[in-house]
Amino acid sequence: MPTVDLILAERLDPSFKGFPPERAAFTVAEAGAQDLRLLRGDLPMPVAVLRESALRHNADWLMRFVAASGASLSPHGKTTNAPQLFAEQLRDGAWGLTVANVHQARLAVEAGARRVLMANQLASVGDAARWGALARAHADVRFLTLTDSPAQLALLVEGLVRAGAPRTDVLVELGTPGGRTGCRDAASAIALAREVAATPSLRLAGVEAFEGLNVSNDAARDAAFVGAWMRALLELAAACDREGLFAGLDEVLLSAGGSAAYDLVVGGLGGAALSRPVRIVLRSGCYLSHDDGMYRRHVAAIAARGAVHGEPPRGALEVWAAVQSRPEPDRAIVTLGRRDVGTDADLPVPKWWFRPGRDARPAPAPAHWAVFGHNDQHGYLRVDAEDTLEVGDWIGFGVSHPCTTFDKWRLVWGIDDDGRVTRAIRTYF
Repeated sequence: MPTVDLILAERLDPSFKGFPPERAAFTVAEAGAQDLRLLRGDLPMPVAVLRESALRHNADWLMRFVAASGASLSPHGKTTNAPQLFAEQLRDGAWGLTVANVHQARLAVEAGARRVLMANQLASVGDAARWGALARAHADVRFLTLTDSPAQLALLVEGLVRAGAPRTDVLVELGTPGGRTGCRDAASAIALAREVAATPSLRLAGVEAFEGLNVSNDAARDAAFVGAWMRALLELAAACDREGLFAGLDEVLLSAGGSAAYDLVVGGLGGAALSRPVRIVLRSGCYLSHDDGMYRRHVAAIAARGAVHGEPPRGALEVWAAVQSRPEPDRAIVTLGRRDVGTDADLPVPKWWFRPGRDARPAPAPAHWAVFGHNDQHGYLRVDAEDTLEVGDWIGFGVSHPCTTFDKWRLVWGIDDDGRVTRAIRTYF
């Protein structure tokens, strides 16, 4: 699997979507010296780009929040699956990296993470053995994973023993009725915690939850729901502490907090009073690229709760496409389809309008333009009959839920605010 140094030495060529096929191959490290310019037409469309200024702003913004809150950040790597960005997040001060499977864990380790939190259950003996083998091969890295049932715990232990793994840190996950994973009540969670603590090959490192899928942006409802969940998580940790289940720990980990309501998580977990120190670990992943859809709405709700200071994060990830047809007065067809952009949360949002040969810089797209459908390679854009949008014009689209756009691209270009390519960023989905 690639390390960042190996990635920089990797050669890019026309087999990568978004690479200009008229160019000779060059390495990732050489990308910034190629004088490639988005607005000059040097990149084939559709093409995915990350605005460097927005990335830096977003990274600084969340690290300021984390520093002020006293929490730690272990960003979720599955958003970008880009080891180059992992390394930057670690240099920014991330406590560790969060992953969802063994493939991502290997990338995280090789990007330099010294703590890897699997915010998921290892669900086969084979994957548990692979996790154990990774831990055995990297004795200087702390590996943590989740459990939410005796059945899953049993296969975890079987796989770890098969791999000859060192003693493994485990967090018990507390879920909610009707939710995704996690113990459904305090009684089953504390019983499972006892089982973890009694297993010689395991160590109970803390407790965990994931609230993100339940955030609605209804301020009163979210505060009540997430607040109650975090109180239940605190009560579980306190019960474990009273029974001595955290024996041998320097600190207890309390982990929750995606990119949707981390302020409520910090507020809810901040009152922990255990017999040993507590570390709150947030797992926000989408903060770095942010977006122009669901996370923009989430951050607006966070701002309304008073937890955003200064300029909020900006959508850094854009996919640019060309207008290929304007077959009817109120619609245009663009070269942007499901193969290029995620549509699981919202359809892409027109942000920029640029006409080659006429414009020096992109202009903001009219607010009434809206994507209303997609095929594999085509996007349907609603416009007004009076709009002067023409075939051959370019539109830069913002995305919603960046996770499902990054996975469409093995190559994403970093650009400055003038559209000059600053670097190539590789993803490994």
